Amino acid sequence: MSAHLFGYNALTTTAAACLFLASILLNPAASAQVRPSESIRSSPNAIVGQTIGTTDISITYGRPSVRGRVIFGELVPFDAVWRTGANEATTITFTGDVTIEGEPLAAGTYGLFTIPRDNGEWTLIFNNTAEQWGAYRYDPGEDILRVNVSATEAPHTEQMLFLFEDVKDSSGKAVLYWKDVRVAFRIDEQ
Repeated sequence: MSAHLFGYNALTTTAAACLFLASILLNPAASAQVRPSESIRSSPNAIVGQTIGTTDISITYGRPSVRGRVIFGELVPFDAVWRTGANEATTITFTGDVTIEGEPLAAGTYGLFTIPRDNGEWTLIFNNTAEQWGAYRYDPGEDILRVNVSATEAPHTEQMLFLFEDVKDSSGKAVLYWKDVRVAFRIDEQ
């Protein structure tokens, strides 16, 4: 029997498959929360990513829509922990160590929660428990980092959106837009 299978060397194909599986198992982003897609969701799943320096960053979240509702202060109460999206808690993954608003954060995958306040100050929370539904089982004892940032006014965004802005060689901003609010936080590679 030939050592070639469909024109590929069987040994090379096996080695490539092993490397692929190893990259999935060893990549922190690959171990991030799995979001089932068996049915259409009214708040669809989304993933946004950016490389800052040599660190890959990804944010996985559910994208709720405004649909004429009062968002901040009603649907999303002020002064309470919010999952920062819909459905499963939002997760953020860093493949390298970073600083968030100047505070150190180790590589890993975290639940990204927020506490919106009526005065425009928001608390960003990076929590060790990434895989959970909403914030119903949120445990502040699992918080790794909390930082405060200011929300600013922005043009209407119907469906919640994360993106990256002002990306430079080793820094950038992750930004949340929803309704008429913009919340940005600075990320620097360590």
